[in-house]
Amino acid sequence: MNTAVLRAELRLFRREPGAVFWILVFPTLLLVILGSVPALGHHRPELGGLRTIDVYVPITVLLGMIVGGLQTMPQNLTGYRERGILRRMSTTPVRPSALLSAQMLVHGAAALLSALCALTVGRLAFAVPLPRQPYGYLLALLLAVLAALALGAVVSALSRTTKIAGAVGSAVFFPMMFCAGVWLPVQSMPDTLARIVGRTPFGAAAQALNQAAAGNPPGWTHLGVMAAWTVLLTAAASRWFRWE
Repeated sequence: MNTAVLRAELRLFRREPGAVFWILVFPTLLLVILGSVPALGHHRPELGGLRTIDVYVPITVLLGMIVGGLQTMPQNLTGYRERGILRRMSTTPVRPSALLSAQMLVHGAAALLSALCALTVGRLAFAVPLPRQPYGYLLALLLAVLAALALGAVVSALSRTTKIAGAVGSAVFFPMMFCAGVWLPVQSMPDTLARIVGRTPFGAAAQALNQAAAGNPPGWTHLGVMAAWTVLLTAAASRWFRWE
């Protein structure tokens, strides 16, 4: 990867207050708001004795990835293609693929930083235990990031303009938030719904993170679902993506 392109994309990302807020700040802010509700600090039998705030830490961890993968990155890439930047880059020694790689690296790093912020605030502000299976948690986290970026690449490939990218990204964004448990934590879903959600990338990610947080190795089924989605989405994006 061209380091100059990566540095340029990093500077541009820092200058986008909207992207910085929604990826880095909003998930942790949501956690703080939820944690400030007294009723959500009570232990609940239907959640296996956990508090609601305990359950929402993995959800806010995933939220930054969903925002970055489905909202911010596709509009950036589509905007570059719409303005002819990718076409002009193809005539220079810097290939358009370097820009795509830099975008994915910047948004992936931002999503991981957002996850770290949520875990830290959850621990310091609300005494949420850190994951008891840290290596399994990290593995699930990395697979979730890859799946989010691959899904964002597909949205970019299917969108000819930034308006279309915003519409397609939003159409996928809300179902993925539901699968991650934003409105109804996976632990509270009926068994049939939980099994269906577990076949989606973020539903599988939520369940794998919950398992690792509780001290159990993430299930191979959930890790396999995320890996399979990543491979399939990457192949689809590679097939459909156009530089012009």
